[in-house]
Formats: sequence, C-alpha cells, structure tokens
Amino acid sequence: MLAQFGHEIWTAEGSEVVAGLGFRYPTRMAVIRLPGDELFVWSPIALTDGLKAQVDALGAVRHLVAPNSLHHVFIADWKHAYPDARLYAAPRLPEVRKDITFDEVLDERQASEWSDELEFVVVETAITTEVVFFHRRSGAVIFTDLIQQFPAGWFSGWRAIVAKLDLMVGPEPSVPRKFRVAFTNRRAARASISRILSWSAGKVLMAHGMPVVSDGQAFLRRAFKWLAV
Repeated sequence: MLAQFGHEIWTAEGSEVVAGLGFRYPTRMAVIRLPGDELFVWSPIALTDGLKAQVDALGAVRHLVAPNSLHHVFIADWKHAYPDARLYAAPRLPEVRKDITFDEVLDERQASEWSDELEFVVVETAITTEVVFFHRRSGAVIFTDLIQQFPAGWFSGWRAIVAKLDLMVGPEPSVPRKFRVAFTNRRAARASISRILSWSAGKVLMAHGMPVVSDGQAFLRRAFKWLAV
C-alpha cells in the first residue's frame, strides 16, 4: 500500500468517501519519517491491519495531522491505534470534531516539534481553512483540497457536468472554481500563496489528483496564476 514519493516520504491510497450531493472522492495520505524514526502522518486514510504493519515498519507514529476542516474522517481511529501520538488540527476543525481532544491547532506563529523538517502556511477560504505543508528533504509541497484533479469518467451524469465546470477535471491539477470564489480576502490569499511559491518545490502532492513529480514550482505558478488577476 505504501509507495515512496521521495526522500523520507511515502503515500498510500485509501477507500473512497462520499461527500455532499453524492460526490465520490478518493483518499490519499502521506507518511513522513522525521529524525529518530518518528513518523508524521498527514490526512490519515482508513486504517487497515496491512497498512498499519507497513507504517509500523517505517518507525513510530508520533504526529497525526488533519490538514483541513474536511479531512478528519479517520483521524480518531488512528489516535485510538496510536494513543501516544500527538494530534494536530487545522484551524476550524475543533469546532467540527468536538468529540476529539486535539493537542495542537496549527498556527504559523508557533513552532512545532517538527518545524526543522516541515514548514506550513495556513490558507483561509470560506469553505475550509487548509494547512499547506512543505517537506524540505523531499522538496514536496502538500495540498489537501485547494488543488484537485479527477480523471475523465470519474463522475457521471450531472455530477460530471458540475465537475467539469468546477475545473475538477482537466489536463493537470488545478484550483477548483468553488475554491477560487471562496478566497474572499484576496490580499491575504496572495500573501499565503506568495509564501508557498517561495518554497523550493520539486514535487506537489494533493489528496485528490495525480501528483506532480517534477518542476513543482513552475506548476504552482500556473495553478495560482488566476490569483494575480
């Protein structure tokens, strides 16, 4: 299940989840190995015995991250499996998951235990607040929902029409139209994306879409070109 994506970073594909109006979404998680064989698990997918065995073979799970207020479905299962892991939430998520006690709400003004290995930017939209990460060792920028791409034929009927209009289907991953509209504070959005564009991105990973494995910075400039208008 785990596939190496770069230096000290692996991905795993999970089962589909059904969102509003019956839209099906694939799931993907990332596992980053920190110094001391500590593992940082981003956007955990459904936990199976096989996946757990592969993750445990890499190191000890110490950090579990729900990167926006939409990606939290399986986080409690992972916390149950790894009770000693520290649990991190994107802003606004604790309001959604009041049944979970988070150890830390991600805030750019505060350093985390893994700050030497990962940078992050909090991006505010009217839909969700997303935390975008940069893993220095692999050069991977990690998005959750702000960039998406679905293969042709993934949706059918009226959902296929909506997905095409929303720019969810295209030749390369892009920012869906609903999120472009949701950037209501354009000045703040430009500042956040400017920081992301300053990273030395070699690759770009997202929860829903084909990963970009080269020229990541050039891809990000294309993906957010509309924000400069």
